[in-house]
Amino acid sequence: MSLRLILMRHAKSSWADSSRPDHDRPLNTRGQRSAEALGRWLKSAGYHPEQALCSTATRTRETLSGLGLDTEAAFLPALYHAREDTMLKLLQQHGTHATVLMLGHNPGVAFFAQTILAEPPMDDSFRLFPTGATAVIDFECNTWAEVRFGCGRLQDFTVPRALLG
Repeated sequence: MSLRLILMRHAKSSWADSSRPDHDRPLNTRGQRSAEALGRWLKSAGYHPEQALCSTATRTRETLSGLGLDTEAAFLPALYHAREDTMLKLLQQHGTHATVLMLGHNPGVAFFAQTILAEPPMDDSFRLFPTGATAVIDFECNTWAEVRFGCGRLQDFTVPRALLG
């Protein structure tokens, strides 16, 4: 059996209200358009997550909603600004389906993307993992508990800028 992780950083958020706590920042207009474009891309490419593991932050929740996917979602407080080791543990503990979308924040998502792959691409966009960046990663494992750093294979990668022009 193989497993597929769709790793995504939240879309562009708003800084318009500086009194708002970071956790509560919503998407801006560009972020809303990006989330919708990412959802269209996932659907057209045949990437259908059966489960989403999502940070509890407003911007990650709004990104997930904007994707327009019909998927089971678990909102995990520990994913909010999680480091790569925490992200791996959460995936191992909470992944229950063959295709899982994990939606979080940088710098953890960028570091996780680099360390989970056997051969990370030499691409600045991938290394920086800008807002909305999405990687599709496959694992030759039977359960998420078996997934380790350095064992994933990158199948696809995109950023909203490439989708919106």
